[in-house]
Amino acid sequence: MFVFDSNGGTIVTAILAWLVVFAALFAANEFTRRFKWVGFAAFVVLPIVLTVMWFTVLDGKAYKDWFHLAKVYSSTAGCIIFWCIRFVGGTKKDGTKWRLADKKWFLCLAPLILAVNIAEACARDFEVGSVYSLAAGLAQTVTEQGTEGIMATKYYLMGGSWNYMNAIAGILNIITITGWFGICIRKKTKKDGSCDMLWPDMLWFWIIAYDLWNFAYTYNCLPHHAWYCGLALLIAPTLCAFTVGKGAWLQHRAQTLALWCMFAQTFPAFQDHSKYAVVSSYNPTVYTIVSAIALASNIAVFAYMIYKVVKTKRNPYLGELYTDLKKYKEVKELAEQVAVK
Repeated sequence: MFVFDSNGGTIVTAILAWLVVFAALFAANEFTRRFKWVGFAAFVVLPIVLTVMWFTVLDGKAYKDWFHLAKVYSSTAGCIIFWCIRFVGGTKKDGTKWRLADKKWFLCLAPLILAVNIAEACARDFEVGSVYSLAAGLAQTVTEQGTEGIMATKYYLMGGSWNYMNAIAGILNIITITGWFGICIRKKTKKDGSCDMLWPDMLWFWIIAYDLWNFAYTYNCLPHHAWYCGLALLIAPTLCAFTVGKGAWLQHRAQTLALWCMFAQTFPAFQDHSKYAVVSSYNPTVYTIVSAIALASNIAVFAYMIYKVVKTKRNPYLGELYTDLKKYKEVKELAEQVAVK
């Protein structure tokens, strides 16, 4: 599936680097989610400082093309919006208190950001499948031109039926985003004062289907980065959502993605030219299997959603769908009692 000996590295150096990246993402997410002002510093102050550095002292070392900049700023914007949902509020002139977490219209930004992010990746899968078609003999090497002084990054794109399979999986993943207005805030305890943004209706089966789809996307369209952003970057927030940070997967995903994008933007050679770089084996059979698994899992989640809609007669978009499930109730028990307006 992967080639571990690129740029002089070995399977040992690749695995050790992966473990360091995974541990760093998990730990950084814990600090930024548990401490309000650490999160503010990481997703407001740090991006400003880094932006200045990218265009000044790191000019010629950091990528400044639109794709990398769009990714880092869009993921950071999501983190800022989620931070506002968790912490922004105040007192009106009449003495009544208000919070963004109580505003239904503002909660819509969370699923909107998620859906747009998935849709962009689906569009890219369709593009790679058509432009870099192996069947048409158009699979080719792509060169990412950095700023002056950066060694160009060259990687091979091999399009095929797997791209279309995975794009369809992503579309199903968007359709199965349910319980938008059930987003709530985790109540403070002695062990956890994070005020995490909980999404009770976003349960383990949807998260696993998303992870399988997103890994297939990175493997299809970013074959030179999938070892890190397709594995470590997906497993870290999922593990957190299943353990210490239950119910807040989207928040964990946004924060780890933003932190990784800032690192990758600042040190692009780590994935591209160092001994820690890992690339795809470019095996059509592996591509097909990976995307087929992603598609099958998302079809299963879609079928289950339809089953629950028919059985419960609940609207999955205007209300919550999985309220009778044990895992839903476990997350709901962690939440404050918030009256959404």
